[in-house]
Amino acid sequence: MGAAPGAPGLSPTWSSSAKEMVGCSLGSSRLWFTIGGGILNEVYYPRVDLPQIRDLGFIVADGAGFWVEVKRLWKHVVKLGAPGAPAVHIVHRHERFELALRVTPCEDRDVLLIEVSLTGEPGLRPYALLAPHLGGSGLNNRAQVVQHRNRKLLWAEAGPYGLALAAVTGEQLDAWGRASAGVCGHSDAWQDFAQHGALTWEYDEAGPGNVALVGELPRQAVMALGFGSSAESAATLALTALCEPFESSWERQLTAWTHWHANLEPETNLPADLPDACAEQLRISAMVLRAHRDKIYPGAMVASLSVPWGNTHEEREGYHLVWPRDLVECAGALLAVGATREACNTLRYLLSTQNADGHWHQNQWLGGAGYWSGIQLDEAAFPVLLAAALEERNALDGTEVTDMVRRALAFLVRTGPVSDQDRWEEDAGLNTFTLAVCIAALVAGARYLPADGRELALAFADYWNARLEDWTCVTDTALARRVGVPGYYVRVAPPQAITDRAAKCGVLAIKNLAHDPNLGAAEQVGVDFLQLVRCGLRRADDPLIVATVRVADALLKVDTPAGPCWHRYNDDGYGEHDDGSAYDGTGRGRPWPLLTGERGHYEIAAGRDPLPLIAAMARMASPGGMLPEQIWDAPPIAARGLEPGKPTGSAMPLAWAHAEYLKLVVSRGLKRPFDRPTAVWERYRGERPALKRVMWCEHAPVGELPQGCALTVALRAPGSVHWGVDGWQDVRDQDTAANSLGLHVVTLDTASLHAGRRIDLTFRRGSAWAGKDYSIRVTRAAG
Repeated sequence: MGAAPGAPGLSPTWSSSAKEMVGCSLGSSRLWFTIGGGILNEVYYPRVDLPQIRDLGFIVADGAGFWVEVKRLWKHVVKLGAPGAPAVHIVHRHERFELALRVTPCEDRDVLLIEVSLTGEPGLRPYALLAPHLGGSGLNNRAQVVQHRNRKLLWAEAGPYGLALAAVTGEQLDAWGRASAGVCGHSDAWQDFAQHGALTWEYDEAGPGNVALVGELPRQAVMALGFGSSAESAATLALTALCEPFESSWERQLTAWTHWHANLEPETNLPADLPDACAEQLRISAMVLRAHRDKIYPGAMVASLSVPWGNTHEEREGYHLVWPRDLVECAGALLAVGATREACNTLRYLLSTQNADGHWHQNQWLGGAGYWSGIQLDEAAFPVLLAAALEERNALDGTEVTDMVRRALAFLVRTGPVSDQDRWEEDAGLNTFTLAVCIAALVAGARYLPADGRELALAFADYWNARLEDWTCVTDTALARRVGVPGYYVRVAPPQAITDRAAKCGVLAIKNLAHDPNLGAAEQVGVDFLQLVRCGLRRADDPLIVATVRVADALLKVDTPAGPCWHRYNDDGYGEHDDGSAYDGTGRGRPWPLLTGERGHYEIAAGRDPLPLIAAMARMASPGGMLPEQIWDAPPIAARGLEPGKPTGSAMPLAWAHAEYLKLVVSRGLKRPFDRPTAVWERYRGERPALKRVMWCEHAPVGELPQGCALTVALRAPGSVHWGVDGWQDVRDQDTAANSLGLHVVTLDTASLHAGRRIDLTFRRGSAWAGKDYSIRVTRAAG
């Protein structure tokens, strides 16, 4: 019929709801794909970081007016071909038919295989609907129905990307009947069925634009969706994959994954009392993490094979990027379940993508190119903790980490303790999670440093640890009185809190709300403080920890039908609006299942059984076992598929959530947090250290020196410190000495100074003076 009419659309007419788009995530040694609504959604070609289709679904019709798009039935069952194996069996049920699908990647090719079986009324036929999204975009795609080497194919191209969808019968003969290419929203098959109740259009080509393909199938068929650098190369792969029975590929997939699970050596044996549903979720979560591992850059993992609320807008990036924090959390979980080689490959990937100054990009494409440019100190610390965890288990396997650790720790001491962003990527300041991870990295990584660097790293760790409460705690606030506690840790203290404790009373803007409530930093509480216990810096029964748990539960805990879950912080705006519409830069924050996992680790440290929280996390998963970023915590909204305790339209699966689940199960068996560094526990054992040395840095000057404490000045370049007391009396100059961590340090002789005295200080680098005088008050002895 020639080219399909219509202007390019922005999204396929049959685009899934957010819940449907991310029902299940699977993968092979070559491809990633997601299942939702009982159909294929995004498929990721390993040579790029982006999805290559939007969805591949089915219509069942009789050609006489009856037709059903099966994903809109939402009456399907999804199960894996074997426990923890990414080969999926989907059954759609209708009163007039049953459509069964089996989906598995091809072991040797960039091809997905789909077996189609329709039973029921004999006049019904299945139709495959394919929406290309080549290069991660629905724009500028060209679709065609072609005869290629005596085979009928549906294929598409956009720039350097191509795909081809082939189909055969059980006798490996060409299976396509009528077929068409169309422009989404104008001449695509969904529009045809909606207008005519049957497939009446047969256009040979469509585009460039947002296009879709449709093909009529016999009741029994096998399809192959291939990807390549052109449509023709994709066709070669797809047709080659169809030259052997589907069952052969299916069985190879099940055998390979069953063997992988069987050969894992978890950190501890799983307790016999772990419920079956939780054990099943354990295997699924391990599968999800392994499936997220990139196939071209071993060790790399994107944060999620999904775009949060991706059905509401055109977006290429979403969570299809690598966050170093999420990556290390996932590698740690793989290490916990015994996937040591995979965890070590992640460390190698991090070694290769570390920036010269020691930090990592806030996030990056799989190939290492940076995307967002923010600085999050915990992301410079996490790789050090991964290296230490592997070293503890004699699992570095010849990987040299000394240079990486030195550069990472040098970045921490040259930049901290203030971080430009917290782990939620929102605010600059002093955050307990960030500080806990950084302190742990300084201690765990000190063994890799020369003697002078080791001494300085531990001095910074002790100083930051001793000052944590001074920087991040408030007392006797209206909130504290309302909850009945003396004080608590705040979500983020502003950078000025290093020298001005009153700074915590200032307003800390919440940027993801339509109307900022103008809450002070002292009025905002998160759950980040639990990391202090998890890293071994504070005991679970520390009075301030216990008090903050009470405050967090009062403000952030939600009891859902699935179990308890927690918000990130009070008045968070990252989540659906009250009417269930998608987050669009503002919204209302929802509970995060991974925070239920973090609370479970706290319960372990407190000597309590986290099994109720493990079971709750499992219940928060989708029917396919996928853990979401957020769950719904308001009355149900059926029209949007939102149910209390169930996934929202946020990212799903969230790899970090699956990692948290795995580590929680393993930690329960160990009776301690799996990822608590041994060196940190041996140094602090949960106790706040006495303040013995104050670290004065040009990027983080301090205003107080407790009587009896040493004062070390650290500059970023060689220089000298010019200082005196009480109005520049008894002036002296002391030169700095280079340290292997890249700072230039000197310890001033302040031992004889008593409370009430004042130190006056400035510094010179080369011949250039700082241009500013600093004042340090000597106060009563700490503690």
